[in-house]
Amino acid sequence: MFQGTLENLTPLRQEYGLMKNVSEVMLVIEAYKTLRDRGPFPADKVLSEMNGQFVFILYDANNQTVFVAKDCEGKIPLYWGTAEDKALAFSETPEFLKAGCGKSFAPFPAGCYFSNNMGLRSYEHPLQKLKAVPRVDSQGQALGAGFKVDMNTKDEDIIHRVGSEANWSQSI
Repeated sequence: MFQGTLENLTPLRQEYGLMKNVSEVMLVIEAYKTLRDRGPFPADKVLSEMNGQFVFILYDANNQTVFVAKDCEGKIPLYWGTAEDKALAFSETPEFLKAGCGKSFAPFPAGCYFSNNMGLRSYEHPLQKLKAVPRVDSQGQALGAGFKVDMNTKDEDIIHRVGSEANWSQSI
């Protein structure tokens, strides 16, 4: 699933060696394949090169991996939550998730990506940790948690390497 537009689609097509008629959806799939199979590039580098307003959800059936990302401005709505059976759910409408997830849903954070291998990370600030911030409605009821980049705390788990010897396939 892809919603939005990439303003720099032409240069990205050239960078990935794709034909001129390749759509944004196919570009995201090829970028994911590069992360998974061929490239020594961290996910935050690939995502930070995508300029525009976008949200995408990619499911890799071979590896049973979910990869989700939202642009830094966050103008396209995407919500996520945990259903009663502990399944992760995504929707562009909060009412749908409220019905399926109860209070366990929140807006997907802008400038971030999620994979079931790495969890939630910021590609806008890749060296900073994310912290959960409780969401409360107007009646004081807890509505799950939102996430914000903690600019005062570095994520020690992320070590960026440069060069072809790096294997980033485990980090998506």
